[in-house]
Amino acid sequence: MKKFLSIINILFLLVLGGLLFVWIDREIENKRIREARPLPSGLHNIVEEKSVELVEQANKIGIPILITDGFRSIESQNEIYDQGRTSSGAIVSYAKGGESYHNYGLAFDFALLNQDNSISYDLQRDSNGNGEADWFEVARIGKDLGFTWGGDWRGFKDYPHFEYTLGLSIRELQNGWRIEDKIEESN
Repeated sequence: MKKFLSIINILFLLVLGGLLFVWIDREIENKRIREARPLPSGLHNIVEEKSVELVEQANKIGIPILITDGFRSIESQNEIYDQGRTSSGAIVSYAKGGESYHNYGLAFDFALLNQDNSISYDLQRDSNGNGEADWFEVARIGKDLGFTWGGDWRGFKDYPHFEYTLGLSIRELQNGWRIEDKIEESN
């Protein structure tokens, strides 16, 4: 009986080891495939469509807005990061190249549009006269569309910023994960 149990235990460990080997091999292959994916070169089509919808919905309630910044290359993100540090100007970002959702086509910035087509970052402006600041009305529309708003962040408040990540972290994006992986995962 002991010999039989020993054989069963050995077989169990061999099967378990085989399954573990297959799982590890599959994870390594998936990681290799993800890392081989190139970085995006523009806004993701979902983010692009939702940004257009944001502009349209804001216009419908009398708040003209403009998308001021969308996809950023690693190089342009580093230039923005350097601002206020190694180049002139105020600090406007705490994300280096590769650490921003802009670098993966999942974020954009907006501004209010004045009647003379200049832009405004006035957080108190109420151009539609409904007693609520335009900026926060646009933020609500963006959040209703599924965006995370930078004005809700605990630390650095980035009021012009919206991002659409489906829960992907920067680390996952750096490792090659993309929104399509999250969409596939949820189906």
